[in-house]
Amino acid sequence: MIFDGGARSALRAETRAHHERVDRIFSSLRLDDRADYAKFLCAQAAAHIPVEDALIRGGIAAIVPDWPKRQRSPAMRSDLAELGIAMPESTEPFDLDGEAALLGALYVLEGSRLGGAMLARSVGAGLPARFLGGGDSGAWRRLLALLDERLDTALKLALGVKAAAAVFTLFETSGDRYLRTISFE
Repeated sequence: MIFDGGARSALRAETRAHHERVDRIFSSLRLDDRADYAKFLCAQAAAHIPVEDALIRGGIAAIVPDWPKRQRSPAMRSDLAELGIAMPESTEPFDLDGEAALLGALYVLEGSRLGGAMLARSVGAGLPARFLGGGDSGAWRRLLALLDERLDTALKLALGVKAAAAVFTLFETSGDRYLRTISFE
């Protein structure tokens, strides 16, 4: 496993193919179109919320003190409610075991937050975009430093990468499900 450049570099390199597949799935959507945006939010919620719930169950707040500020499920629920859309079902149960797995999963969600800030510019006027609201760039830097500090052995890094890949796979599955089968027209 790649370890030069720290855990952040290894996570990025080892999950690149997963990330590209997720981006490809969601790239066909027009976020200025209400129906496409609704599909996007449903697919995101069906993956994001179970991962956040797993992070909470796993004790992420003891590892990342600013965890309450990082949570986006409430914003997701508000955006869906404003659009009059019921909360989607999760694609599957999701669990995380151990600090390395928690950090690997959080890496994906926090990376998603960065991407969301870019996507927010594409959301149509009058559509809610709290979930895509930008985060604190300092929080991302603190997470990267924490990854380098805590994923400091090959085993820990492998467990972090495995969890990150599982989170990307959950988003991919959810994207496939909601983007191909659900209609909000």
